[in-house]
Amino acid sequence: MVEPASGAEPAGSADDAAEVLDRPLPEGVRRRVVTLVSDAFGGLTVAELPAQLRQYARFTPTRRAKFAGNAMAAALESDPVFRQRIGERLREAQPELAGALEAGSPPAAADPVDVAAAAYVLRPVGWVKLVAAAGEEAERAGAERADEAVQRELEQLRAELAEAKERTKAETERLRGELDTVRRESDAAQRKLRGALSDVKRGEAALRRTQAEIDGIRSEAAAQVASAEAESRRLRARLGEAEASVEAGRRAVREGRSVEDMRLRLLLDTVLEAAQGLRRELALPPSAGRPADSVDAVEPGRMSPKDIAARALSDTDPAVLDQLLALPQAHLVVDGYNVTKTGYPTMPLEKQRLRLLGGLSMLAAASGAEVTCVFDGAELAAPVLLAPPRGVRVLFSKAGVTADELIRQLVRAEPPGRPVVVVSTDREVADGVAKSGARPVASAMLLKRLSRA
Repeated sequence: MVEPASGAEPAGSADDAAEVLDRPLPEGVRRRVVTLVSDAFGGLTVAELPAQLRQYARFTPTRRAKFAGNAMAAALESDPVFRQRIGERLREAQPELAGALEAGSPPAAADPVDVAAAAYVLRPVGWVKLVAAAGEEAERAGAERADEAVQRELEQLRAELAEAKERTKAETERLRGELDTVRRESDAAQRKLRGALSDVKRGEAALRRTQAEIDGIRSEAAAQVASAEAESRRLRARLGEAEASVEAGRRAVREGRSVEDMRLRLLLDTVLEAAQGLRRELALPPSAGRPADSVDAVEPGRMSPKDIAARALSDTDPAVLDQLLALPQAHLVVDGYNVTKTGYPTMPLEKQRLRLLGGLSMLAAASGAEVTCVFDGAELAAPVLLAPPRGVRVLFSKAGVTADELIRQLVRAEPPGRPVVVVSTDREVADGVAKSGARPVASAMLLKRLSRA
């Protein structure tokens, strides 16, 4: 198809300017116009289509009419070149209808909607009248169809009403028969009910007499049972008091003996080992004098207190901890989280515990001292599953009790005179255990000692 030259006005533009619709297209005519455009759409190349319609070029006519109907109607109205191309496709598809419209004599037997749609596309002289006439015809046909539908619906409703009346009448007769039957049954039931009520009243009177007799017997039995229970409770209370007193006495004797025996034995071992250590430190001879002491000779010079002070260690030297643990029956108490959060705070708590307990196990094996490691367990939702290493006692504080308080309890439980070393940088803990006779040391000292091992 040859496109019109640029700037040239397509044929029929003068007529279009003369004839303009003064109302929207009737809906039936509009749908038929969209169908005509959609069918003729496929015969055009992409270049011949308006820009807004090129995206629908590959659609089927049905999908094109469904999704691009408004766009095609707008393009047909605003683009004379596109309308001329659609008109040429329409002349090829329906040459008789197109020729009759252009001759000014549309076929009388043709569908007015088809005639109006073709006239809207081809725009012959008088096309506005054809479209208006088709709209009026469509409205008249729609009104006639609506009247026919209303008449059919009215007839159907009348038939349904008559049927409903018949059903209602039959149902009413049936219900009346059932009502008579129910009334007769109700009368018979009422007579039986009156007889049953008389029997019930006589039975209730007899039941009340029996109940009164039972209540009298029950009250007498309840009084006797209450008296017996009171006496039984009194005897049980006296028996419980006696048993509690006996058990308390036994427990006091047993616990007092065992605790005192343990404390005395531990203190005795401490004194004995301290005496042996003191003898080794002072190098005391077995007896006060020996024959060799009477021989006149030059003896070596003795060390002055100044010389002894020169051997003192700093407070942060881990050798101090070794000297403390070398004391007889020494007990090392470690504030666990205080040490781990000083030495390796970025590790998870579980790994902190394992690392500290591993080092304490080696220290206990090397020193032979008793080692107790205390962790704060007041915030734990459940007990920690942990296998304590050899030589280390692991304790968690109970709910409501802090690790600091548990450490103080451990120190107070030791007998006076036993060397107890508490590792913690908490000033309050250090001051508290010092008042109880324990020796506090800083966590950094223990960490240095463990790193050296």
